[in-house]
Amino acid sequence: MGFLVSCILVMALICQSHSHSGSPQARIKRYQETPWSDPNDCTQPRQPLIMSNPFNFSVDIRMPGVLPTSSDSYYCVAVPVPTSREAYIVDFVPHASMDTAHHMLLYGCRAPYSTKGFWDCGTEQGTCQDEAKIMYAWARNAPPTNLPKDVGFKVGGDTQITYFVLQLHYGDVNSFRDHHRDCSGLTLRMTSKPQPYVAGMYLMMSLDTVIPPGKTVTNADIACTYLSYPMYPFAFRTHTHRLGKVVSGYRIRNGQWMLIGRQSPQLPQAFYPVSNAIDVRYGDTLAARCVFTGEGRTGKTRIGGTSNDEMCNFYIMYYMDNKHAVPYMDCMDHGTSGLFRGIPAEASVPIPVSPDKLVSMVHGSAHRDGEDDSELKQPKRDEEEVPDQGAHLEEKAGWPEVQLQLGQVSGLALDSSENLIIFHRGDHRWGVNSFDSNAIYQQKALGPIQQSTILVVDPVKGSVLKASGRNMFYLPHGITTDKDNNYWVTDVALHQVLKLSRDGKDTLLLTLGEAFVPGSDHGHFCQPTDVAVDPDTGNVYISDGYCNARVLKFSPEGKYLTHWGAGYLDRRRRGPFRIPHSLAFAPDKRELLVADRENGRVQCFMADTGEFVKEIKKDEFGGEVFAVAYAPVHSGLIYVVNGESPYGNFAPLQGFMLNYSTKEILDTFAPETQKFKMPHDIVVAKDGSVFVGDASSDSVLKFVPSESVLYFTPSLLSEAEHRSVKKGGIEVQEIEETETFVQANLKPIQKSASQSAEAAVLKLPATVQEEGVLAQHSSTPEEKEKSSSTGASAAQGLSPAVLTTLLLLLPLLLVIAVGAFVRWKKGRMYGDGHEVKLEPSGSSGGILGKLRGKAAGTLNLGNFFATHKGYTRQGFDRLSTEGSDLEKDDEDATDSENEEYSAPPPPGISSQ
Repeated sequence: MGFLVSCILVMALICQSHSHSGSPQARIKRYQETPWSDPNDCTQPRQPLIMSNPFNFSVDIRMPGVLPTSSDSYYCVAVPVPTSREAYIVDFVPHASMDTAHHMLLYGCRAPYSTKGFWDCGTEQGTCQDEAKIMYAWARNAPPTNLPKDVGFKVGGDTQITYFVLQLHYGDVNSFRDHHRDCSGLTLRMTSKPQPYVAGMYLMMSLDTVIPPGKTVTNADIACTYLSYPMYPFAFRTHTHRLGKVVSGYRIRNGQWMLIGRQSPQLPQAFYPVSNAIDVRYGDTLAARCVFTGEGRTGKTRIGGTSNDEMCNFYIMYYMDNKHAVPYMDCMDHGTSGLFRGIPAEASVPIPVSPDKLVSMVHGSAHRDGEDDSELKQPKRDEEEVPDQGAHLEEKAGWPEVQLQLGQVSGLALDSSENLIIFHRGDHRWGVNSFDSNAIYQQKALGPIQQSTILVVDPVKGSVLKASGRNMFYLPHGITTDKDNNYWVTDVALHQVLKLSRDGKDTLLLTLGEAFVPGSDHGHFCQPTDVAVDPDTGNVYISDGYCNARVLKFSPEGKYLTHWGAGYLDRRRRGPFRIPHSLAFAPDKRELLVADRENGRVQCFMADTGEFVKEIKKDEFGGEVFAVAYAPVHSGLIYVVNGESPYGNFAPLQGFMLNYSTKEILDTFAPETQKFKMPHDIVVAKDGSVFVGDASSDSVLKFVPSESVLYFTPSLLSEAEHRSVKKGGIEVQEIEETETFVQANLKPIQKSASQSAEAAVLKLPATVQEEGVLAQHSSTPEEKEKSSSTGASAAQGLSPAVLTTLLLLLPLLLVIAVGAFVRWKKGRMYGDGHEVKLEPSGSSGGILGKLRGKAAGTLNLGNFFATHKGYTRQGFDRLSTEGSDLEKDDEDATDSENEEYSAPPPPGISSQ
């Protein structure tokens, strides 16, 4: 009896085990535990279909243990779509090694060349008997192709895709010398749930291009008018054979060419993310160009499917709304004869490819083209194409050569002569009591700023050439110039944008907004921050601002045209601007760049339409971007300065230089003589010089590329000649100093603390003016502590001569230290030495104050006396052409660290 009971229990356990292993959950678990990540492991049987729930499943497509016998072999295998109803591919998971497979393609069709086993598809058989639709591409060293969320390729049902065909290209047969078999492939993650958006492929191909032998360049141009519902490109792929140099694709709208993607077809031919986030609408034109060379060929090369033929294909992977989706489209037309005269020059510049990355392509199916011959533009030299990675921006020591009397520096600009224009606030300062919760200015009784708020400064010397803007502004903010050198400025207290004449006579040419009246309609602003002017059309763009989350566009005469809010990368997640703080115009790209301050990003828009193009956001920014500038060199350079974030995202305050196309940070820079406190605006000159205005330290700093780079540029030579003419008697001495400076800059950029301390000692100033500057920068407790901690270690390696010099300078340093302490003590007693920043709040129109940093000062005597009409503080009103060289009174030289506040996040604004 006991034996019988034992047998029954054993049988029950066996049945239960089989029951668990047969459930969908158990199958999924077993699949996850055996991922088959090794493509060469062909020992385990694989289940082609894995169900995770009634809606979601995975399809595994693998090579059935193939052993290629020759290089450049193409093998294919077909797997049926596992459902007759519609289903969606939502993800691709490749299982391949670059040591084995060169590239892998997935096609969809109804009639593959074979449905049993695998076949050689590099011969006449090919992949499908009917039209093969490419759906995925994997290649070594190429990024993976990821579909956006809620996007899927529709298969099965009435889609004409009932089979998947996987094609593997085995480039080098030497990887199979050990006679192992290959099981490379991929897993398709699928769902039967309808997706909101359907992925598709737009194929642009040339069919009749003929490449003459020995001809340097032949262009194959393709263009079609788009006549369907809106589509949204998110990836692209280029394809040629060995003669292709570069393939580029564009969307053309209103005559403006917008890059979709550009790549060398000799690099891994996978799908790459699109260059710009754009849409394609009815009536747009899609255009592509393939650049070929016939050098090395003895006969004509035509479009065809063999390795001796050529192909010109540009694939656009896109998504559309499911209700109107057209999953596969193509374009085979040449386009009009004059269309490609406006194609950007980059389309004719080959992309250099190192020999170790060259690919050999045999894959093909019959396709077409239009022929065009033009001069092949050779790739620019490295120093012209991309800024030298050693071209580090460094602070220009001793600039300005004269002392500028500045208040809070809020805006910078350049005129057509490359003179620097400074917009500052004189004796007015923006603090927590400047505005009430409705953004109404509370200090009108102070009257307008009596000092000259607009200074035109020599960019080389720093001397004041012209001064204007007295008794006009209350709290200046942004400034720019138009093609006629007129000034466009914003005043956050006035809530206005003003256009002033260039003659320095304060002639008011145009006023936008109502004085002291905030608003959000087309005739009012609320603390507008900056202005940009289109040099071609004269149209005016205004960032508005602290209360409103929008950019407005006006005609040159001040007529309202349109406005828009923030762009978005994800259609389902729209976020407004959080203080559009600074604007820059990119004339070569016809784009407007917006520094979205509290979102810590730069957003780019088409200037003519307001269409969102791209976003640049880096962790290095630390959460805030205060200002942006643009230089149309090296295919576009973007300069930004960051700021302190109230949300705990700490990052050093510094400037950044970025590549427009790749968004890569090429350089970071910060001053050495002082620290950035609140870098508020930035401009870049044609010679590469960069100016940064700091609103907290009341200063403007100049940065120049390292001398080792600038030494050979005409701008540097002209500056050297200028200095030698002005100071002919000391020309030799200046040349010697320049050579010494060049040698110093050949050292690594990063310096140790001891090196910095030693350099500070060796660069002790020789003039009383420079001594004052040193005293000012050495007076902070942090720097004194750092100096004392590093001085001992640095002194150990000093020579006797240097040590003697230091001993002789000790009395002078002691006097300077005492003076600095007295001045610091005064600043603590009378200065407005605190940082104020109001964080965004959830209440509509409410402003919450947050004090950060040092203790708040309680009295500002300058503002108190300035409330009396006609009063001017002694020695302050020096900002004029007559008295620009006078010294600043010590009593008024407070280093205020009042920081502008962050307004609460405004409600979202619909784009127009």
